[in-house]
Amino acid sequence: MNVDVLLGLQWGDEGKGKIVDVMTPKYDIIARFQGGPNAGHTLEFEGIKHVLHTIPSGIFHPDVINLVGNGVVIDPVIFKDELDKLEPYKVEYKSRLLISKKAHLILPTHKLLDAASEMSKGKNKIGSTLKGIGPTYMDKTGRNGLRVGDILSKNFDQKYNALVEKHKNILSHYKDFSYDLEGLERAWFEGIETMKNLEFVDSEIYIDEAVKNGKKVLAEGAQGTMLDIDFGTYPFVTSSNTITAGTCTGLGVPPTKIGKVIGIFKAYCTRVGSGPFPTELFDQDGKDMGKEGHEFGATTGRPRRCGWIDLVQLRYSIMINGVTELCMMKGDVLSIFDEIKACTKYIIDGEEVNHFPFDINDHEIQPVYETIPGWKNDLTKLEDMNGAPENFKSYVDYLEKQLNVPIHVVSVGPDRKQTLDNTK
Repeated sequence: MNVDVLLGLQWGDEGKGKIVDVMTPKYDIIARFQGGPNAGHTLEFEGIKHVLHTIPSGIFHPDVINLVGNGVVIDPVIFKDELDKLEPYKVEYKSRLLISKKAHLILPTHKLLDAASEMSKGKNKIGSTLKGIGPTYMDKTGRNGLRVGDILSKNFDQKYNALVEKHKNILSHYKDFSYDLEGLERAWFEGIETMKNLEFVDSEIYIDEAVKNGKKVLAEGAQGTMLDIDFGTYPFVTSSNTITAGTCTGLGVPPTKIGKVIGIFKAYCTRVGSGPFPTELFDQDGKDMGKEGHEFGATTGRPRRCGWIDLVQLRYSIMINGVTELCMMKGDVLSIFDEIKACTKYIIDGEEVNHFPFDINDHEIQPVYETIPGWKNDLTKLEDMNGAPENFKSYVDYLEKQLNVPIHVVSVGPDRKQTLDNTK
């Protein structure tokens, strides 16, 4: 048995949470492998809309184990809030939510460092969510971090205080930055006490034994490929590996045990925060796309920048992840347009480019578009692809040919039910 991987192929917000929720009945374990509360996975079903940040998206399914892997960074305050919000739904999370002992903890001072650093950048802000993600990963790679397993240590308070003192020293170098640590710490330690009610595991051993025993495991990614620390649009990226390889380091899964790689993309393109975005629209089409798609960040609430689909970027993401099948999200949003555009190549400094370049920050990129007829039909009531407008089916076929990977799932709305099988 292998571990399947599901991840986003653009700049995040592709709809991963919904697809994980839809696919969960096929799996025994859903495991998050990177990121932290900067993620926002939105689930909609039975009239309920729920946003998860750290907890895997299979938590509403009673017979499925949800594992927070070692590659994830956890804020105990946000984690407790997530658990509290599950209470009205009678979710028995204590029996089906596990946390890796090797996952790192986000301290209150990590969030302060994040805010101070972003403030100091002025106009050059990278668009951080200010959740303390970057400073936590910096401490992890700097071998100073505090891990979940440390909560059980007799020396936990000592380890915590040592790291906080280090952070205070750094904060003292930021002018005009004041903070109240005491209040933040109170909520943080409450979160730690809540976490003690859950089971901490050696996640790499847990996953290995599960696979050997024939259990089906789905690794759930956060953010998107273009936010990967190595292969994204650096420096406007997150601090973890959001790609398939992150499954190996974030869960302890050997490369030989990776099965299907399911890539999620929107029928158009969005981005939250700063950074390059070749197909971004600044006209009425962009405004209409954002309005129709309700494009606001699930974590930040910030309006998302919108643009036409970028096939140069998507082909790059498919290559770097080894994607074996695709899920296309939000096809219904494009129903408002008479014509659909797709970027097939770039012109950079007067030269045609078919591949995603090393750096797109300091170059003027002109996207080259092909135009596809629109369908102007409401797709949200569709029950299967057979009933879809011919022009919509043609758009899906066009993308399959351009990307050379089959699109197995087509989403036409936020609810579980608005998910169509496109396997041929």
